[in-house]
Amino acid sequence: MDTRESQVRRVLFWTLLLLGLGVRLWRFGAVPGGLNQDEAFAGYEAWALLSSGRDTAGYAFPVYLTAWGSGMNALETYLMIPFIALFGLKVWAVRLPQLLIACLSLPCVYGVGRRSGGETAGLAALGLTALCPWHVLLSRWGLESNLAPGFLLFGLYFLLRGTQERRFLPLSALCCGLSLYCYATIWPVVPLILALELLSCLRGGKLRADRWSLLSLLLLAVLALPLLLFLAVNFGWLPELRGPILSIPKLLYLRAGELSAARAPENLRALLSILWNQSDGLPWNSAGPYGLYYPMTLPFALLGLGAAVYRCARKGSGFRPERLVLWNLLGALLLCALVQVNVNRANILFFPLLLLAGEGIALLGKLWKGRLLPLVLAAYLCCFGLFTRYYFTDYRAAVEPSFASGLGEAIAAAPEDGTLVFSKEVYYPQVLFYTRTPVERFAETVRYRSYPAAYLSALSFDRYRLGWDGEAPEPGAAYILSPWADLTPFREAGYHLEKFGYYTLAVRDDT
Repeated sequence: MDTRESQVRRVLFWTLLLLGLGVRLWRFGAVPGGLNQDEAFAGYEAWALLSSGRDTAGYAFPVYLTAWGSGMNALETYLMIPFIALFGLKVWAVRLPQLLIACLSLPCVYGVGRRSGGETAGLAALGLTALCPWHVLLSRWGLESNLAPGFLLFGLYFLLRGTQERRFLPLSALCCGLSLYCYATIWPVVPLILALELLSCLRGGKLRADRWSLLSLLLLAVLALPLLLFLAVNFGWLPELRGPILSIPKLLYLRAGELSAARAPENLRALLSILWNQSDGLPWNSAGPYGLYYPMTLPFALLGLGAAVYRCARKGSGFRPERLVLWNLLGALLLCALVQVNVNRANILFFPLLLLAGEGIALLGKLWKGRLLPLVLAAYLCCFGLFTRYYFTDYRAAVEPSFASGLGEAIAAAPEDGTLVFSKEVYYPQVLFYTRTPVERFAETVRYRSYPAAYLSALSFDRYRLGWDGEAPEPGAAYILSPWADLTPFREAGYHLEKFGYYTLAVRDDT
């Protein structure tokens, strides 16, 4: 590679990286406005563990949270704790772990793409990820399961580095082990992906039994053991463990039935629909007309897939880095066959897809001697510009209901004593988050609609009542109402009404 070409590639790398960082950092914490119920619960649990050493169910630092009754993945909550300690329980603070992992994913996807398909493929994969609506949306709010793609990507990156420099192997094991704490649904396929990756490395002469390999296997075993004990507890084989610094809880309900091979044809049809239409109908997962990764990406991914399969088959048993990408793709497709798929349940599919699309673009550039690459880049930059404008305007407005925009401001403006009643659209973790109700007080006063249940719904705790559904205003109570609430009875009863984003605060002057 001559000096001029090297400089062009360096400029392109930094331009794409900075574009990707910029769109993820601009107005971070404010768009999307408000807080989703799952990130609210993860953030409140982090604050509860930091302030009291116990979660909402009374466990000390559980390996899996008991939130909702059927549980939540724990890693994002633990990653939130240092930021909450530094900055307080704020929306942008609880979203920082997702932002950091997403930003670190950008140079890592370049590193994997460069090793598996060459320099052009690495730059293309970086550009596809940096400008990708799916990855932008993922990076800007704190759904705990959306950490999984990043940690599996880090594991793949450090494994490829480890085939050349052995000291990177424990980092690969660490990231793969931590991925298990990101998303329980991937538990069946991560061991398969790792086994196939290791077999490819062994057959290609890239791994051997030495201290780095043994340390990596030991690290994986240590990280997997608490989750194996968690499964044993929740299948009834062992009693739960409540320790002072580590707990293995028994959930009210174990969602093991969500994985089923019997629904594989239906699930795969749903996946094909999502890949083709670039949407699962959930506004927090895809960006309206811009979809998940723009219309031209899927053909590039299919081209890259064909090229990767051909090279791996032609080279036989020799080591091919792209074979590891294919194993990640295979594991993701198997997972999609086992679950009722939507975008966040299929999230580990998209990095392999983008990496293969990068290979497809690189192959196209090679066939046409680079003449089409500027046109491809221009097309993606045009789509990215239109998507960015849409994301910070129309999309922001469209997702307000999903993130309870204005709820925090309405709670802050409500009276500090007396009963505060919430419309049925408000989830109790959002109230816990914004009111910072001490976890001990919550545990002592909470009343659930039904208990035990897979998805607990609180009727009340402390001075807060939830689930208002049109009943007559109660004397002495203040209300936070959704747009569907009929405000006429409140006006007639002399309530003062004030709008906060998506919600209306109703307070009588004598409240």
